[in-house]
Amino acid sequence: MSLLQTELSRLFLVPRSAADDGGEAGHRGVRCLVLQLAGPPDWRVLGRVWQGVQAELHLPAPAIAVSGRDGLQLWFSLMRPVSTVQGRAFLEGLHTRFLADIDPRRVQRFPGPAGQPESPPAVPALQTDTGNWSAFISQDLAPVFEDTPWLDIPPGDDNQAALLRSVKSIAATDFDDALKQLAPPADAPAPGTPAVPVPARAVATAPDAGPSSGGDARLFLQRVMDDDTVALALRIEAAKALLQSP
Repeated sequence: MSLLQTELSRLFLVPRSAADDGGEAGHRGVRCLVLQLAGPPDWRVLGRVWQGVQAELHLPAPAIAVSGRDGLQLWFSLMRPVSTVQGRAFLEGLHTRFLADIDPRRVQRFPGPAGQPESPPAVPALQTDTGNWSAFISQDLAPVFEDTPWLDIPPGDDNQAALLRSVKSIAATDFDDALKQLAPPADAPAPGTPAVPVPARAVATAPDAGPSSGGDARLFLQRVMDDDTVALALRIEAAKALLQSP
């Protein structure tokens, strides 16, 4: 096995023992999570994630790669395989936390949403449609590749191995902690949700409730809570208000 293959296996390959046991929910799990930014592949933007995971989530720096086509990528290595669902949740959390202002069409995740590819294209590798190479790169060179996120010659295996040698895998406990920090609060209103829940359908069907009509107010809240056409966040707020009412 070459030095490069040794490093790729160390960081991203699911051990045979983990693959054989079926993993969570019968899935072999993943150790490699990739976030890609394209159109354009702006390092000033993707760099927010690279810096943020270290400064805010206290995780090791991910590897950086050029896709060989049109994207810059961050490759996260996990010490312990996780389910595809957990991997998706982690990447979605990073997207929401650090790239919320970016057109989602510019961002691709591996494993992606259901129906999209779970595994990223291999790096380093020749892209037959472009004739260029994907490759791992150092952080200081990332801005140089914004306009041309590829190599036009094969990267040296020893050089690629040397770049990966400094990359550390995310420990299981650190991944779990990060996943908790990235998860939205269960009762968080969706973006754009008004602070005071006043669903139009509920208002139209509720009786007039003046300040002194406590029974009518409770009925209004009950109708909001029971109406499955109302946004979940609003139904939760109605339930809280109903529990707090006399």
